[in-house]
Formats: sequence, structure tokens, C-alpha cells
Amino acid sequence: MPHSQHPIEILRFNTCGSVDDGKSTLIGRLLYDSKSLMEDQIEALERSADITGGGQINLANLTDGLRAEREQGITIDVAYRYFATPRRKFIVADTPGHVQYTRNMVTGASTANLSIVLVDARAGVIEQTRRHIYLASLLGIPHLVIAVNKMDLVEWSEERYLEIRDEIEDFIPKLDVFRDVKFIPISALNGDNCVERSKFTPWYDGPTLLSHLETVHIASDWNLSALRFPVQWVNRPNNPRDQKLHDFRGVSGQIAAGIIRKGQEVVVLPAGLKTSVKDIWTLDGSLREAFCPQSVTLCLEHDIDISRGDMIVGLENLPGRSADLHARICWMHPKPVTAGKKYFLKHATQTVQAIVTSLEGKINLTNFEPEPNPSELGMNDIGIIRLKTSKPLVFDGYNFNRLTGAFILIEQGTNATVAAGMLNPPTEAVKPEYSDFAI
Repeated sequence: MPHSQHPIEILRFNTCGSVDDGKSTLIGRLLYDSKSLMEDQIEALERSADITGGGQINLANLTDGLRAEREQGITIDVAYRYFATPRRKFIVADTPGHVQYTRNMVTGASTANLSIVLVDARAGVIEQTRRHIYLASLLGIPHLVIAVNKMDLVEWSEERYLEIRDEIEDFIPKLDVFRDVKFIPISALNGDNCVERSKFTPWYDGPTLLSHLETVHIASDWNLSALRFPVQWVNRPNNPRDQKLHDFRGVSGQIAAGIIRKGQEVVVLPAGLKTSVKDIWTLDGSLREAFCPQSVTLCLEHDIDISRGDMIVGLENLPGRSADLHARICWMHPKPVTAGKKYFLKHATQTVQAIVTSLEGKINLTNFEPEPNPSELGMNDIGIIRLKTSKPLVFDGYNFNRLTGAFILIEQGTNATVAAGMLNPPTEAVKPEYSDFAI
């Protein structure tokens, strides 16, 4: 089979942890030691050394692009960097550690396969550590790495490393989301166990951080068990000069889950009409099958009225369909949310009006338990709410599908994004019904 049909896998990961735990330095170290920097980037690093003082190259400056970040030595914005090794390509989001930038961390981690949570070996597990591990679980990130950083400052103490590992292992089972959790003792500043093995940790027999990133199994992270195809656009070229395309009608979008094949029976929701797939088109021509997360145009056997926001699904594992939604949200706006507020809700490819009917709880990040019936949710709070939408949504629980189980809330009037939400699974009572298409 041609090499082009086996593209190198892309691992998306984010780094998080408390302020000054070394997140930006770690990414800089991975880029620097994996020879992923251009000459001009190295020159720019040397030129920027005077900003941070001391005249030494500061690896954190590779991701801390804002001058305010460099001067304060902190991360404020989410910075994305791209690098590759012969085994895999990487997209990395460096997310802020400050409590007031929790919303930025949610943004950077929302598409990640893997999350690296850094822990300062001197400070140990603090509230921000627990907050970020909880957020990683809430966002459904399947793979977690706990990088115990600054081990050189605790004299490479195995005892200290095991203390931190045991404390985290004590509460991680409560979250029940991660497929695998890896603990790695490192020094991002000096490069120990980042790309090369460290001579200071003879007691550690696991992989280096880069080696783990190259080999962690992500092929099964996509949900391939239940077809979900949110319709983004009805494709009608309608070009009178091209007779072949004159009657062409397809529906375009990105496959959010599952595999779709020519001849496969599908259901168009919310209409609930059953039809079959006549053809699957991409820029390169017709395909026999396509799978998540490919973008394709589908031609259906019957001429059904379909528009943006509809969803094409398989006959098995039907999604839910309801206007009453139950969800967890991360509130991102300085103006708090209270019951009765109205917003636009964007889910998959459609936007509807929604009202917050009740605030059921606010998550206490010390013990991960909800505090019932808060009067409001403020910026960076994580809460449990109920919503009523102007028309029913076709959706899945977020843990089943991160694409069809997620939404954002948008403030009416300003169009500001005020919350990111994760839907609870639909109950059996709201599963849609479908019927054969009447020819």
C-alpha cells in the first residue's frame, strides 16, 4: 500500500499545572532537544535572553510569546507549537497555570489526546494540580502524564517522587476517565528524562517523556462504534456549464464518530427518515468508506430535505434528542451566570437559543464533590446546570463522544463565548425514533 495511505499519527497534547511549575520550559526543552528548532528560532532565543536577565537562553520564551509573559515569567495566553520526530507529529498547547486563566486551560485542552500535568517536586500536590487533573478528566482526555519536575532541587529523592505519586494515585480512581496514567521524574531546565535518560534516576525504569509521547497508543481514541455526521453544508454546485454536476446534490461535513460505507443504511435526524448512502466524495474522488475525523460529502439514495444542523447517524447506538439538557460547564465570563439567563447555544453545526433553567451544583475542587444549589457561577467556576433549548438537539453524552457531547454558550448581543459545556448522557426516554423513507 502506498506510504501516503499511512500518514504519520498526530498526537495533540497540552501542558498544565500550577504557576512556575515549568510548563513553558518543558515544551522549550522538547523542541530544543528533539532538534525541532530552526536556526532563526535559536538566534531569536539568544536575542531575547536579555529580556529575562542573566544573558542565558530561556527555553520558556519559545512559547511565552507575549512580552508581558516574558517579563513576568508566566504564561497568560494559550500558545500552540508544532514539532515532529520520525515516529509521530505533535501539536502542543502550553496552557496557563494561574487560577484566573482556568478558562484558557479548558480551551487548550479541549482537543487534546494527552495531558501533561507538571508538579513541582518541592511544593508537591496543590489545589491547582488537583484542579487541572480534574479538568483533564472532565474534558475526557484519555491519557495523562504526571511529570514530577524540578527533581534536581530535591536532590533526585526517590522518596519524594513516590510521595507525590501515591498522593495522586489516591484520588485519581474517583475520576474514572483516564485510560492510562504515567508518572515521570524530570528536570525540564536541565533536560533529565525529557528526551534523554537521566543518570540521576537509576531507581526509575520507565520511558523518557518524549519516548512515551511517541509510543502512547492513540489509534483507538476516536469513537468508531457509532456513526455521527453533523451536516455542515448542502453541496449544490449548480453550474450550468458543467453537465456532470448539474444535478449534483450532496451534504458536506466532518465525520464526528464512526465509519460510513457506500450502501450503508442511515437515519437523518431530527426528521427520523431512513435512507442509504449512494456515494462518498472527497477532493480526491469517490471513496468506498470514510471514518472519523475525515471531512466528506455524502450523496444519499433519497432526496430528503436536509439542512445545516441536521445529523446523519447509523441504525445502532442512536443519539439522544431533547430540548431539556443536563450538563457540566466551565464558566468563562466575568459576569456570573444565574438561573433564568438566556444565551445562544452552539452544538456541532447548529446554533439555537437556550435558557439556563437551574444551577444544580458547583464543583468543590478540593474533594471533587458538587456543592448544591449555588446562587450563581462566577468566572472559572465549574458547575452542573440544566438548560432548555428553543428546539430539540440531537446529542450524545460527552464521555461517549467529545464532538457531539460538547457545546458553547454565547452571550446575546456581544457574541462573547461565556461557557464551555459537556452534556450528560441522554436517557432512554429521549432516544429518537425513525421510519423507512416513503418513496
